[in-house]
Amino acid sequence: MAKYTPMMEQYLKIKADHKDAFLFFRLGDFYEMFFDDATNAARELEITLTKRDGGQKDPIPMCGVPYHSAKNYIKKLIDKGYKVAICEQIEDPKEAKGVVKREVVQLITPGTVMESNMLNEGNNNYIVSLSHFPDGSFVVVYSDLSIGENRIALITNGWEAVIHELYNQPTKEIVISSDLDEKLQNELSEKLHVTLSFQDETNFHAEYRSLCDELNDERLVKAFSRLLNYIQHTQKRSLDHLQPAKVIELEHYLSLDMYSKRNLELTETIMKKGKHGSLLWVLDKTVTAMGSRALKKWLERPLLNKVEINKRHDIVDGFYQGFMERDLLRETLKSVYDLERLAGRISFGNVNARDLIQLKQSLEKLPEVSATLKQFNHKQITELSDKLVFPDHLVSLLNSSLVDDPPVSIKEGLIIKDGYNNKLDTYREASRNGKQWIAELEQKEKQETNIKSLKIGYNRVFGYYIEVTKANLHLLPEDKYERKQTLANAERYITPELKEKEDLILEAEEKSVDLEYRLFIEIRDQIKQHIPEIQHLADIVSTIDVLQAFATVSEANNYVRPRFVNDTVTIKNGRHPVVEQVMKDNEFVPNDVFLDNNTNVLLITGPNMSGKSTYMRQLALTVIMGQIGCFVPCDEADLVLFDQIFTRIGAADDLVSGQSTFMVEMLEANHAVSNATENSLILLDEIGRGTSTYDGMALAQSIVEYIHENIHAKTLFSTHYHELTALENTLDKLKNIHVRAEEYEGNVVFLHQIKDGAADESYGIQVAKLAGLPVSLIDRASSILQQLENSDESVQVESDQLSFFVEENKPAKTFDSKVINDLKNMNLFDMTPLDAMNELHRLQKEAKK
Repeated sequence: MAKYTPMMEQYLKIKADHKDAFLFFRLGDFYEMFFDDATNAARELEITLTKRDGGQKDPIPMCGVPYHSAKNYIKKLIDKGYKVAICEQIEDPKEAKGVVKREVVQLITPGTVMESNMLNEGNNNYIVSLSHFPDGSFVVVYSDLSIGENRIALITNGWEAVIHELYNQPTKEIVISSDLDEKLQNELSEKLHVTLSFQDETNFHAEYRSLCDELNDERLVKAFSRLLNYIQHTQKRSLDHLQPAKVIELEHYLSLDMYSKRNLELTETIMKKGKHGSLLWVLDKTVTAMGSRALKKWLERPLLNKVEINKRHDIVDGFYQGFMERDLLRETLKSVYDLERLAGRISFGNVNARDLIQLKQSLEKLPEVSATLKQFNHKQITELSDKLVFPDHLVSLLNSSLVDDPPVSIKEGLIIKDGYNNKLDTYREASRNGKQWIAELEQKEKQETNIKSLKIGYNRVFGYYIEVTKANLHLLPEDKYERKQTLANAERYITPELKEKEDLILEAEEKSVDLEYRLFIEIRDQIKQHIPEIQHLADIVSTIDVLQAFATVSEANNYVRPRFVNDTVTIKNGRHPVVEQVMKDNEFVPNDVFLDNNTNVLLITGPNMSGKSTYMRQLALTVIMGQIGCFVPCDEADLVLFDQIFTRIGAADDLVSGQSTFMVEMLEANHAVSNATENSLILLDEIGRGTSTYDGMALAQSIVEYIHENIHAKTLFSTHYHELTALENTLDKLKNIHVRAEEYEGNVVFLHQIKDGAADESYGIQVAKLAGLPVSLIDRASSILQQLENSDESVQVESDQLSFFVEENKPAKTFDSKVINDLKNMNLFDMTPLDAMNELHRLQKEAKK
């Protein structure tokens, strides 16, 4: 059997080490792909699939992308979750004996992207490692390679908590050990839609030791080492910008499970998966990329420390009051580039001169930012100002070394200022004098030959030349000119004198360009020594930006500073921060909220579309806004510090996992009742509607009772089961409220006002009419409803799907003594909702006998 060509043998050997990546194999000005890589890349990138002789009988599939535009193609693959291995020539083809040596110089993965065109400036790009230990604990490590941030969380309360944690900190790639349970691997892929990568080595390398100084748990050190080893293996370059790992003390933050983050639409909407329409969309009045990323992180981890929250509120208040100074501050911050990612690129080695000019311009703005902050005459704001120490040594270096408007390339010269380096100045002088001499020579030759159109030019292939049109060739001296190139209408010549100067000029230019590149690398390496300083300044600037954004949005939307008290939630004229932004002026109807230790469950009734879900969500969003340090949308607010928020709002199937709407509902409800504490906020909307009437009502009631008697968490529970309103008579801390609606000329009018007491009607048919159902269908439904309401007999419906209002005077059915005794002996408060449902189903069967 014929062997592959030497080049294909080289390709296959390198590909064998990178089976899970597209191998971009450098051939001249193209990156080529072969075999399955070519077939798959042609499909994913929509490029032409061709063939190449590889030494076998049949040609092999091949496709390629131009080297100069490869970034765009790489981005497309990375966005789809693939990895790309960049294989470069590592020796000069002119000096190569046989096949040019090649090797992979970088493995680009979804979590290790560094190029700015592949990153969203408002989002962190985390790569995560997940490690499982024999004691049952898990360690999650987050690293944003683009800014050098490293954070670690220890999770000891099971796998479900791991999934919730990873869902709330979006990532595209998770590094795990190859022996992690396959079932858990599948769950990561299916629930989080991430790329899985593998790294088994967890031995810590000495060069990383300083990054672990704050880690006093061997599990954290091993988990961090797993991720660092993977990053070093894939990136193969300097990681000097990586910051020491910070431990995330999860108990210091308000916990939001994956259901709550999704249902509350904190950072993206459920339907469109975009920022527009989310709470982040409303609050993000930051003016720097660093600030935008910091705001998102704050939103995902609200604080539990009242001192820290009040400190943020104090600064927001200071910014709020000084609106003129705040406008000046915002304008100044707009000139500050992304210091975090600039620092990352400097360390990574893919920074150019324009990036360093952006760094210089940003640092030069810091004294102006600091001076503006002092104008607020506010203690905490002044403290922020004092932390902005101006790095004059860096600015001085950049000012003296780089031209103000350098080219993008760092290998073609024209980036270093005159006067920075004596040798460079000498080369440039020789080059400039030579070019002046060329200009003088051109004038001299024109006079001597009397050829006015004669010109001296230059190109990279032929060097300098004297060009004469063919009509003037008879005017040239016979022995002085040596033909160099023939064109259609002209001839190009060289003279001994021009050749001598050409060598001097080109040598000076070549040495000048090479020296500029070396000088740029030296400047970059000098700045690299100050990366921690730059990162510290970036952290201060991002904090300032987020807090001024809170003040800006609070002033624009009439938010107020909340007070934090021990046990009472009182909100006067509360509003939904997002809904009010998308409604017309003054259309949103505000409502009060009151919860204390004597009234910790609000049972909400009212028709669909009346605003029950909005009322529930706006309470949760108000709590989150308050605990991240922002003012809140209402006239007045007393809040308590909630440790967790649980929500069950909206209905959706999880078809991928094979779960129905009702199963999703039960899972979310179970997560809430299993994990909530008396310091939690629970929001449950329409529990039980996905099953039969009696099952659903039984579950709804048992869940309300369980929360009321066992958890004591502050809870909003909305329902269409009007029968549940009777619980106000038996549960002393439950209160009925309803969303007011009125019927006018056969149509329902939603007033969106929360009132005490239970709703008296469901208005279901009127809502169906608003939805546009056929008139004949609506009329028939009205007729059936009238018959049911006027019937003296108990109506039995086989499907048990209809729900009716309790008839107060309806005689109770007499059950046998066994059913009654079993009912009396049931210990409801020790039952789970599922146990209660099963027991009620058994009793119902007994009663029907």
